Amino acid sequence: MRSGLIVQKVGMTRLFTEAGAHVPVTVLKLDKCQVVAQRTEEKDGYTAVQLGSGFAKVKRTSNAMRGHFAKANVEPKRRVAEFRVSADNMIDVGAELAASHFIEGQHVDATGVSIGKGFAGAMKRHNFGGLRASHGVSISHRSHGSTGQCQDPGRVFKGKKMAGHMGDVRVTTQNLTVAKIDLERGLVMVKGAVPGAKGGWVLLRDAVKRPMPADVPLPAGLVADMAPVEEEAPVEEVAAEDVVETVAEEAVVDAPVEEATSEEKDAE
Repeated sequence: MRSGLIVQKVGMTRLFTEAGAHVPVTVLKLDKCQVVAQRTEEKDGYTAVQLGSGFAKVKRTSNAMRGHFAKANVEPKRRVAEFRVSADNMIDVGAELAASHFIEGQHVDATGVSIGKGFAGAMKRHNFGGLRASHGVSISHRSHGSTGQCQDPGRVFKGKKMAGHMGDVRVTTQNLTVAKIDLERGLVMVKGAVPGAKGGWVLLRDAVKRPMPADVPLPAGLVADMAPVEEEAPVEEVAAEDVVETVAEEAVVDAPVEEATSEEKDAE
């Protein structure tokens, strides 16, 4: 079992395949996702890693969390979450995870807080069919109908599907496909919709209902493991005097040799 990632939802766009078809994707961005703490079997009774992402102002961070981040030698994080991992996939504290943690074509599960819809009726909230749109129903076509019983038990059971607050709940969308990975910008593009609004935090994990690919990085895809980008060698500046001298020498060497005329040969 590997760790997941804390990513931020940027929005939706589309990608074009080589065949010309377009694929709708959700763009998820990594923002300094680092390991803040470890949970071990000896100390805590389970194995997990605590990740932090984003940047939080020090003055808006509690004293307890300031000490927690200072112990890990990382800057204050805006979002903190734990991921259960196996003992052999533990990650060192302070390590920064990269977009290479997932590979293209892999299935993942995305967990986020859905967009709040406010107060909604039973038809919109629970997909009820409503009442008959004919005589005898008056103006209650979209009502949910009766909710309780008669004298026994004479009450409405808890959890009854009725009108109420819709959205703003923790939602997990399973078996999404990773369409593309952008290592330089730290982007993970997932095919389909991911729960949450733009700018919201999303927990991205390996799919629990699909087999994990054999070539995924273990224990995680880290920034330290990425190959450094080769920089171009700087161009040496040449003084203007050296250029003039070089051009003059080339002109003397390449100058054509003039042949003597017949009259000059007779005079000799």
